[in-house]
Amino acid sequence: MDESRLCTYPRFCDLKWHPDNGKTARLTSRSRLRLPIDLRLHTPQFTVLHETDDFMLVDKPAHLLVHPSVPGNPPTLLDGLEALCIYELANGGKLSLINRLDRETSGIVLVAKTKEAARELSIAMEKREFRKSYHALVWGWPKEDQFTVEEPIRRKGEVEDSPIWVKQIVDPDGKPSLTRFEVERRFEKRTSNGNRFAMLRCYPATGRMHQIRVHAAHSGHSIVGDKIYGPDDACYLQFIETGWTSSLERQLLMNRQALHASGFGWKGEDWECSLPLDMSNFLGE
Repeated sequence: MDESRLCTYPRFCDLKWHPDNGKTARLTSRSRLRLPIDLRLHTPQFTVLHETDDFMLVDKPAHLLVHPSVPGNPPTLLDGLEALCIYELANGGKLSLINRLDRETSGIVLVAKTKEAARELSIAMEKREFRKSYHALVWGWPKEDQFTVEEPIRRKGEVEDSPIWVKQIVDPDGKPSLTRFEVERRFEKRTSNGNRFAMLRCYPATGRMHQIRVHAAHSGHSIVGDKIYGPDDACYLQFIETGWTSSLERQLLMNRQALHASGFGWKGEDWECSLPLDMSNFLGE
């Protein structure tokens, strides 16, 4: 790894700090305190896996926002990329995030460095030229070593009341969605919530919101740590209210969904991104 392309870009922002759990920082218009963010969760540190004059592939850690969502939010991947590519930007470059990962999902993000590259890569994505794969830790042991979930997905709030606006569900009137799964490993681990787990390789043929998480749960094997599609979606609401707690840890086992964008391919080339430490530790590696 080229250490010059390992980016760490801490900064300060206006936050309301909750020292009770040490892991929650909420935005508030009334608070103007200049307190450091929790760098364990929010520092935009990432690794460049591959880079050309036109694009780069970076390994995004879990808990890092990909791009700004509200004014004054903690540093994002885009902030770190802009700091890293300051020379390119000063010479006419323009950064564009071609694919985006959920905040808690780790792994490969494709970034265009010029307007021309962004157009080419966006068209390639629309034509489904990219080969993407993920690793996921799930509860239970799937019966088959390979299985496919081909079920349409839509937002739950379009069908019935949902306290979680972003929650998606399988619904016959949803958008066509297909995910292939392969079991790479079945293992046993004594935990506060279950003893049998599996490592899946996931191949989404379509790109719906939360698709892998929804299809994994639909198959009966929710992703470990998933606050919305795991044991109980009340975990998500509790997390929003209280931050990470010992009660949530007993239910979810990991403080984020154990989903990692590990593979990316295009035009005869393929790149791999190794598992992050939290997933490797869960596997006992």
